[in-house]
This record gives sequence, structure tokens and C-alpha cells, in this order.
Amino acid sequence: MKHVKHMRLQAKMTVNKLVEEMNAAGVLGAGRIGKASELVTEMFSDSNCTVFLTLAGALVPAGLRRVICDLIRLEHVNVLVTTGANMVHDMVEALGYRHGVGTFAAEDKSLKAQNIGRIGDIYIQQEAFESLEKWLFETLETIPEEKRQHLSAAELLHEIGKKIDDPESILAAAAKKNVPIICPAFVDSIAGFQLWVYGQDKTVHLDPLLDVNALMDKVYEAKKAGIIILGGGFPKHFALFANTFREGVDLAVQITMDRPEPGGLSGASLEEAISWGKVKPDGKAVTVICDATIAFPIIIAAVLDRLKTK
Repeated sequence: MKHVKHMRLQAKMTVNKLVEEMNAAGVLGAGRIGKASELVTEMFSDSNCTVFLTLAGALVPAGLRRVICDLIRLEHVNVLVTTGANMVHDMVEALGYRHGVGTFAAEDKSLKAQNIGRIGDIYIQQEAFESLEKWLFETLETIPEEKRQHLSAAELLHEIGKKIDDPESILAAAAKKNVPIICPAFVDSIAGFQLWVYGQDKTVHLDPLLDVNALMDKVYEAKKAGIIILGGGFPKHFALFANTFREGVDLAVQITMDRPEPGGLSGASLEEAISWGKVKPDGKAVTVICDATIAFPIIIAAVLDRLKTK
């Protein structure tokens, strides 16, 4: 029997050294973060591995925008599957608006009167979305009407990314690196409803099946597939189910706070995913039960340090 190795912490130790100590302990949450770091290192260091990153929840407004942008820029992420909301918040940051630090104990009637929207303890001025609508309409006008008649959300987000001049933008980085941003539920966002408004007078039609085409192209191209799942929701299912067409992913890391007991997908274990052919039976997988804004930066910081020393 392998024994738990008690962690030793030292002044000025790197994040990687801390994660190595957690991995050596090998149990509970620390052990899972250690294993997740090993799997992500394997994904990023293998040029034959196509890496899918899925985003659900308030990850961009919570401070992970630059991290995700850098992973795309460094070519560690090959496909992004995300909610529309995360891309909306990337856009408003690119327009110069910033998310504010608020409180969970807010008086929401007061915030409403101040024209402030709240996401947990994150604040954002509603003015940002008013500016977004104007900018989005102007951007749509630069896309030929014939193309707007039959667009995927991935194509639309690529066009939007090309118009953004912000080195920290996820959309801009993805456009430059030709990384598809898959978001068939883009209409379930503020920008999605703004598209609907635009479509009352002008031409714009999104076809979600075209997003399936873009995603499946990457699935079929993959010699090896790895997935990093942040949160759950449709991005998790969409990316995993697509990979059933190649009999599952080879490597999988899931970071979630959801539980499996209610039977919902967001809390479903990666072991359950094996039964559906989403993860290969002989694949490597680990679920980290933690807030993604805590676990993901720790894992990525450790992995980047390891890659730097290779």
C-alpha cells in the first residue's frame, strides 16, 4: 500500500512545487489537483493531442479571461466550446468596460437603480451592454449580407474576433490562431438577443448545425483528444458527445462544484461518461471538486512551469 506523503511547505516555493507536494500526498482534493496537473501537462506537451476547453459559468468576468487567451495564444487549446455569456463578457472588456468587485450581500434594488448588474460578487455597468449592441450592429454590417443569411455562431465569433484590437481578448486570440469557438447556444446571451433585434430589420440567420460541422471537423482530425471541462452545462455535453464519434477522449479533466446525485450532466462523473463512449475505457480522467477560479489557475500555473523546464 502506498502511504500518504505529508506535504512540506516552504517560503518562496513555486506553484509547481506546491502542486508536486499535493500530488505526492495523493489523496482527496490535493491528490486530484496533482493528477489533473499531470494530465494537462500530457495534453499540452503532446503535439498529436487536440485539446478541447469548455467554459460554463461566470469564468471570464471572474478573472480568467487573460488565462484563457494566453492558452489559445500559446497553442495549448485547439477548440473552445463555451456559453455565449462568456464571449459577451470578453467583448465588453474589449470595448473598454471592466468588471467590478462587489459583494454577495448587495442590495439589488439599489444596484438596479444605479444601472448595475450583479453576478455573485461581480458588478458590471449595464451601459457596457448598450455599447455592445451598437458595436455589434456595426460589426454585423461589415459582414456581407449573403454570408449573414447562413452563419454558424463559430463563423460569427471569428468575424467578431477579427474586429477586436485587444491583446487580452479571447475572441481576438482565437481569430488570429484560427481556433474555433463553438457556441451553438449563442442566442442564449445578451448578444444573442441583440442579434434578434438586429434581425428584425436586417438579415442574420444562425444555423447551429454549422457549429456541429466545425466541431466534428476537429474531432475527426484528432489523433488524440484531451478535454478540460470548467463547470458543466451544454459546453461539457456538446464537446464530450461529439467525441463519441471517435469512441471518446483519451484524457479528461473536469473541475466542477456540481454533484452527481440529482442526475444532472454538470455533476456527472467522468466514470459515467465512459458508459456513453464519451471517455475511452482505457482513458485517463480525473474530476476535481472545486471552484474553477481556484483550481484552474493553480493547475495551469504548475503546468506552464513544467513545460518551461522541458
